[in-house]
Amino acid sequence: MLSERDYQELLDRMQALRSQVSERLSGSLVSNPALAEEINRQLDDLVQAARDADAAGPTPPDRGLAELVGVGPEAARKFGDVKIPQGVAEYDENVNSERVVAVGDLYYIYQHDRIGVFRVVQKLKELFEGGAIRLSGGDGAYRLYQFDRRDVLRYTKNDRVAAYRRVLGYGRGLGAGQSRPNTDFHMLFSHFVNQVTLFWRDKRISDVIRERALDPSFGSIAVVRRAGLDLRNNLKFTSYGHLNVLRVEVMQLLEECFGILGSDDVKDLFGAANAWDVVDEVLIRYFDVRLQSSPRQRMAVNGRAVLRWLSGNHVMETGRGQFEALLMEIAEPAEEWLTSAQAMSLAKRTGTDRVMPWEQLGQAGVAARYSERSPAQLPPAARGGGPIYPRRNGLGTYRGGRGGVPVGPRR
Repeated sequence: MLSERDYQELLDRMQALRSQVSERLSGSLVSNPALAEEINRQLDDLVQAARDADAAGPTPPDRGLAELVGVGPEAARKFGDVKIPQGVAEYDENVNSERVVAVGDLYYIYQHDRIGVFRVVQKLKELFEGGAIRLSGGDGAYRLYQFDRRDVLRYTKNDRVAAYRRVLGYGRGLGAGQSRPNTDFHMLFSHFVNQVTLFWRDKRISDVIRERALDPSFGSIAVVRRAGLDLRNNLKFTSYGHLNVLRVEVMQLLEECFGILGSDDVKDLFGAANAWDVVDEVLIRYFDVRLQSSPRQRMAVNGRAVLRWLSGNHVMETGRGQFEALLMEIAEPAEEWLTSAQAMSLAKRTGTDRVMPWEQLGQAGVAARYSERSPAQLPPAARGGGPIYPRRNGLGTYRGGRGGVPVGPRR
């Protein structure tokens, strides 16, 4: 462990070295910004190597406390002789990849659930059992029979809905096991996708026109990193529990559903060319809904790709070249997700807004509660345009109110 004097000397020497190198190479650094980045990276590596060597060295049993307070034969005569540690492990360094990947799969499942895939198969099962459709002994009929027999072994719809609420914040009520809903997810996820798209838009026009040339956040990897870390830290505390096994089971269920919908006898029944055509036909014929299969399916695919990218440690990369190369993997998925979500009024494309204030996240519960519901699905009190206020009735419970003025207690 370094003494306080050696610790200060190390920092002063590194600052002097940086100044000397920048002075000698000032002409080259102006014409070649990548050279400055490489020099800083190598100097940072030297500092990190010195820290690692210091951490690996011998440490006093009392961590240097006796020297500092002046107790015992090893008491420090001067303050500079006192041992000083160089810090602790960084908060954002470690991530459980499996749990973040599980959240990505759950998001993928949720979007297919919202499309109505499970509802379509359930409707086919009811029609098949009631003899209302011309299915008998084909592959689809046999798969429907097996689907029904395995139903008692699976997680129920209520289990899925509770997991969506707990992990993704979508839906209503409490999460699984009466847990707190993760109402910040949608806002953080949309913010991170927006920052990725803004970064690449800045990158594309940087060689042609610098609209915000004096803006220090122009093309900043630090802004993207902060948005990604906020989202990843949010998922860190909501991905415990049975999420991992639930998403494996429901992914198997989703594959089984498409096996039924893609069977020849089921496709012939509806004159469909593929499983997705069957989904759309059943939704129109039996549920009379407006189709949202295409945008939600793209949101499922691209949203899962973005969340899987966060499961790695790419967001902690400090070198611009390496960070851009890694971020390129989700450049197009982020843009496509945002376009699909914007078309469905589930997200908006921000302009120069780079920061997501914590105060705004604290109020996300009201906004996120209805972020995935169409106006026709909202309760009457939520369609009036004004804020919703509770009012108390004579039974000691609360009723919904609306408008610009809170409704007082009933007398």
